[in-house]
Amino acid sequence: MKNDTNARVIADFRAHNGRVGGMFEGVPLVLITTAGRRTGRPHTHPVVALRDGARQVIFGSNGGAPRDPQWYLNLLANPQVTMEIGTEDGRVKPFATRAVPLTGDERAHLWDLQCTRDPAFRGYAAATARTIPVVALHPLDLSGDPTRGRLIGEQLVRHHADLRAEIERVRERLEQVLAGTAQPADPDRPDTDPAEQLRRHCLTFCWSLRLHHTREDGAFSAFEREFPHLVPAIERLRAEHALVERALVDFEAILDRAAAQEAGTRATARRLRAEFERVLAGLEEHFAYEEAHLLPALGG
Repeated sequence: MKNDTNARVIADFRAHNGRVGGMFEGVPLVLITTAGRRTGRPHTHPVVALRDGARQVIFGSNGGAPRDPQWYLNLLANPQVTMEIGTEDGRVKPFATRAVPLTGDERAHLWDLQCTRDPAFRGYAAATARTIPVVALHPLDLSGDPTRGRLIGEQLVRHHADLRAEIERVRERLEQVLAGTAQPADPDRPDTDPAEQLRRHCLTFCWSLRLHHTREDGAFSAFEREFPHLVPAIERLRAEHALVERALVDFEAILDRAAAQEAGTRATARRLRAEFERVLAGLEEHFAYEEAHLLPALGG
């Protein structure tokens, strides 16, 4: 789908508990968010899905195009995928999943089932020489496996440490630009404008934080099911994620405007420093609250 169509379908899906109109009316869809394999930027796509027990199965038809869709290449590089589906609660919810490409008889069975349900998929296969990927999304399940919970807790602490380190790298870069001591970030591109380098540093942080929160929101659905006493804390954390997301959207818009206007390097850095600190307001408290409430339940 083109980007503008994607955006409309995503908005419709989220507004109507997984149901969309127009050309996709009645088509069973899920939303998936993958990490860009080169940038780490989160990308959300609507994809046709087939429910198979607890898992959802998705198909990389790409409309019969000669190449696999980008989301499939992304999940091959990193199989952590956040899936959004409509629920009995009347609203779309995110779920953390592990993506597993299927092969052999299992793939053949589910592919035939999908083609029977929607014959257009046979046409997609006929239009391309590639084998269309069939991928199972396995939702995170914390029941009966304390080891998995501990591993998730350790991963949470590592991600927070990585984000804290990234924050300090961006702050350092901001101060270097303000002091006029910034060196090229890419030795192979020594003439890159320091303001553009700074913008890239900021965007990388934005994408890392957005991806982290997206994945956490998906994992929270499993936490709520396994640890009902955590629901109030998770509701607070989700609300804080929404506040951070709005701040990130505003910050990225400022980054885009700064690039378009080609503002002076120091003036740009001063403005970005103020906006960056606004994004960070309360973030350390958020990390600490999350660790204090979730880690004990996860065995950390």
